[in-house]
Amino acid sequence: MTVESGGATTTAPSLIQLLTPEGERIDHPDYPLELSSADLRDLYRDLVLVRRIDTEAISLQRQGELGIWASLLGQEAAQIGSGRALGPDDMVFPTYREHGVAWCRGIDPVKLLELYRGVSHGGWDPKEHKFHLYTIVIGSQTLHATGYAMGIQRDGALDGDGGEAVIVYFGDGATSQGDVNEAFVWASVFNAPIVFFCQNNQWAISEPLEKQSRIPLYQRARGFGFPGLRVDGNDVLACYAVTKKAMQAAREGQGPTLIEAFTYRMGAHTTTDDPTRYRLASELEMWKLKDPIERVRAYLVRTGQAEPEFFAEVEAEAKKIGADVREACRTMPDPPPMSIFDNVYAEPNPMSAILRAEREQYAAYLDSFEQSEGAAR
Repeated sequence: MTVESGGATTTAPSLIQLLTPEGERIDHPDYPLELSSADLRDLYRDLVLVRRIDTEAISLQRQGELGIWASLLGQEAAQIGSGRALGPDDMVFPTYREHGVAWCRGIDPVKLLELYRGVSHGGWDPKEHKFHLYTIVIGSQTLHATGYAMGIQRDGALDGDGGEAVIVYFGDGATSQGDVNEAFVWASVFNAPIVFFCQNNQWAISEPLEKQSRIPLYQRARGFGFPGLRVDGNDVLACYAVTKKAMQAAREGQGPTLIEAFTYRMGAHTTTDDPTRYRLASELEMWKLKDPIERVRAYLVRTGQAEPEFFAEVEAEAKKIGADVREACRTMPDPPPMSIFDNVYAEPNPMSAILRAEREQYAAYLDSFEQSEGAAR
């Protein structure tokens, strides 16, 4: 939301915005931001490529190549902006649709598809990428993240620019879960170095925002004793600036911050959902005018910071990555059935005997099919 004051465009206090839907740049006194033309083009490239990966995955699911997919369509700016604001040692705790943040942390998109295709348990090393595994249980990652942040604190890893902090992602619906509110309590009381990043896409599956809270979500932070703010979640520049400042505050020992990225879920909650059953088409059309990619493109064109050749190159790269993702998904090998028992425990323990017995039973079950086939021949 913007207002006119003395001929100058300023940002209303309740919504931090640096780039309007029309692609006009706004200055904010609390969030000065200077990015080079190359930086801006890189952000645009991120937005376009991540959207292409997402739309390709939706198509793959519709064609039976994935079991399910949780789309980020419309939320690219919140994820790319916040993801690119992180330091190399910051730790990320995602939900199950932070594909844009995963991209920023160097996760191969194919690894995400492995999980949704059911051929792995989530095949990346959280320590290597500083990006935890996807979390399906709504809100539980906020407690994991808070505990991790308290560990950073106790390890003495807070050190301003060179220190570590944690960011945890969740949706507006998750704010109604007890885990999230418990995490707020612990983070506040122990001054944990954590940023709670709520992507408020306004629909918790089929429940609207007004079923989650009687006040704006960012204002809840006040009740727990730490800062909360609302940023335009479709503005990649604002999401970048706000997250960068909040993470720096966490590293400096200033404690937690709640960021509410006010955005909109353009597609379905997951590919099992039909949003036409519970929301109006006119609402979707209104939010299409606030598209996070188009506003960056408009800004680049208006200010002469990108030529037509650049946009053509990005589109060609998006087309190629889409084809690569499709091919990689369709040619993924199925894991051996017995591999489900691998890596359950790192070391022998009292439960190992039970696991061994279950493994033997399952192996015998699989053998029975081979015996039946042999008898049939």
